[in-house]
Amino acid sequence: MSRPIVAIVGRPNVGKSTLFNALAGENISIVKDTPGVTRDRIYADVSWLNYNFTMIDTGGIEPDSSDIILSQMREQAQIAIDTADVILFLVDVRQGLQDADSKVADMLRRSRKPVVLVVNKVDSFQKYMADVYEFYNLGIGDPMPVSAASRLGIGDMLDEVVKHFPEDTEENGEDERPRVAIVGKPNVGKSSIINRLVGENRVIVSNIAGTTRDAIDTEISHDGREYVFIDTAGLRRKNKIKEELERYSIIRTVTAVERADVVVVVIDASEGVTEQDAKIAGIAHERGKGIIVAVNKWDAIEKTDKTIYEFSRKIRETLSFMPYAELLFISAVTGQRLGRLFELIDVIIENRAMRIQTGVLNEIITEAVAMQQPPSDKGRRLKIYYVTQVSVKPPTFVVFVNDKELMHFSYTRYLENKIREAFGFKGTSLKFIIRERKEKD
Repeated sequence: MSRPIVAIVGRPNVGKSTLFNALAGENISIVKDTPGVTRDRIYADVSWLNYNFTMIDTGGIEPDSSDIILSQMREQAQIAIDTADVILFLVDVRQGLQDADSKVADMLRRSRKPVVLVVNKVDSFQKYMADVYEFYNLGIGDPMPVSAASRLGIGDMLDEVVKHFPEDTEENGEDERPRVAIVGKPNVGKSSIINRLVGENRVIVSNIAGTTRDAIDTEISHDGREYVFIDTAGLRRKNKIKEELERYSIIRTVTAVERADVVVVVIDASEGVTEQDAKIAGIAHERGKGIIVAVNKWDAIEKTDKTIYEFSRKIRETLSFMPYAELLFISAVTGQRLGRLFELIDVIIENRAMRIQTGVLNEIITEAVAMQQPPSDKGRRLKIYYVTQVSVKPPTFVVFVNDKELMHFSYTRYLENKIREAFGFKGTSLKFIIRERKEKD
């Protein structure tokens, strides 16, 4: 099941980043220092009680003038409306109710999306409660007093947020159809690929970057099996600021990736693989999804007998953090190799759900340890007691060791490679959890 999305909207200096970091806590460091994995603090995974959700900071407002602030806030609110399950509207008790707050509140109210109105910087409930009541004038429900800096009122706020999460988890659980997100930079041909697969123009296609309006789910049947394709929405209008365009496309990518089993990262063959492609792929990698890298517009490239090998090498270098990803060279215009896309999706869906028996798994690990000694430090050597698979989607393994500190990333990668050699797991990431056990256990 996909995680609900909660988006934070608000004027400059109301404390959005402080609240975001307070909620993200240690989770912000899930982003490893791996080449290509985004380190931008746009989103983070948050847990509260039994709920897990993705928090998005729509951010990005530059306080130049009141007109620009208002237009950027509207843009921000529109993104939250398009992508979020719950919108967290942050205002500032010290600055009081502002005109921009009222105008954005009108948009949010009309959207019919659940909105939690949060009044920040209430460091003393006794002192500021009278000022908090002023925000009832926005007409979007009860204002919730918090202090993001002092962590006051956060629990009550989160209780209110999780009340609004969709309750269709059982319904989603019964839908066994593979969900495939088509992601990539604007104008790489995402919509054209879906239209070609469907055989009709279901999605607006234009060569202006950012013309896809909404995230559209398209049902496609192939060889008697049904698939749901999620086309990531572009921007509502072209934004002149490149960073903002990139930020918004990443927000929309996160929301689509959350709902998918397999992610197809589309790269433009004429441009080659870029840093932004790596960021987008990194989102899918972090979330443990199945990944296909589809190089589109392959028909437009002049080729020699070495072109495909050179291109593959460059992609593998740039996306070195996910060597398991499947590569496919396609053309949405001619339909070249698009049929192969379904074959790869089926293989990856199977691999993500593969379970390995503990006995067989430990034979492979024992052999791997014999071939390459585990690392040691100050005379103390790492011992691996045993490994067991605890879940699927993605396949997740718990490794029991004598000392977690000795389990270097490089040795985990070595064991992962040995497991892949034995069982395949093509197209899907593997997750490893390292647990410490005392020798007498």
